[in-house]
Amino acid sequence: MDLGMSPSPIFKFLKLLKFFYFSIFLQSSYLILFLERDVISMADFFRRVEKKYIITKEQYLALKDAIKNQMIGDEFGESTICNIYFDTDQYDLIRHSITKPVYKDKVRLRSYNIPKMDGSVYLEVKRKYEDVVSKRRIGMKLNEFYDYLRDEKDSNDKNQIKRELNYYFNHYGLVPTMYLSYHRVAYYDKDNKDFRLTFDNNIIAREYDLSLEKGSYGENILEKDQYIMEVKTLGAMPIWFVRTLEELNIVPGSFSKYGTAYTKLVLKADKKIERIA
Repeated sequence: MDLGMSPSPIFKFLKLLKFFYFSIFLQSSYLILFLERDVISMADFFRRVEKKYIITKEQYLALKDAIKNQMIGDEFGESTICNIYFDTDQYDLIRHSITKPVYKDKVRLRSYNIPKMDGSVYLEVKRKYEDVVSKRRIGMKLNEFYDYLRDEKDSNDKNQIKRELNYYFNHYGLVPTMYLSYHRVAYYDKDNKDFRLTFDNNIIAREYDLSLEKGSYGENILEKDQYIMEVKTLGAMPIWFVRTLEELNIVPGSFSKYGTAYTKLVLKADKKIERIA
């Protein structure tokens, strides 16, 4: 199996079809939320512009000082974000994603801190078109997720989000492929809760023991004293924040946690095996 090869032409064609679907989705999402307001809450739906920045520890500390009078820790504050990413057994989703296409998507299970079997988790699909990100997710207990994973997935489920997730699992034959966790500090602007900042470090990945309840261990895929800052907003960034970025010489960068983990743990390992053979 050549995990480093480009996605197949058929897979690229399917992604193109999904790009057109996503364009329609961007226009119709709020209509769906209104029509299905009994089964979908606004907390289950996110659509916003996201930008990433790779910053040093010094820049992180300077930023924390600069925002302390304007931004407030969000409901999760400091937490360990834990994720299981799902993909095909050929890693088609992430192999497509790291080619930097206009449109890409991911499916993952997420928890805020290490969950027990009766702890809360969120199964979500994340779609990105250029800088615009939409996330659709359903919440459940971890033991309920394992039931979901075993059960047949109904393409006619009454819940719109669950239908979408069922489609991914059924169409792609998704399986768990990567564990990722990281320490996160999150803030929102006290004058505009739609403007948020997150700072991630200690990004740990493994391609074995793919269960959230087993805890955070594996390989650190981020360089020492680096942080990933994400700016999340429904509109433009505040002028005061833009000026702060200029003063600290912070510029946008590109970093995919799952993509980096795949490259470091799967792709390089596969190439090493080829050299040995």
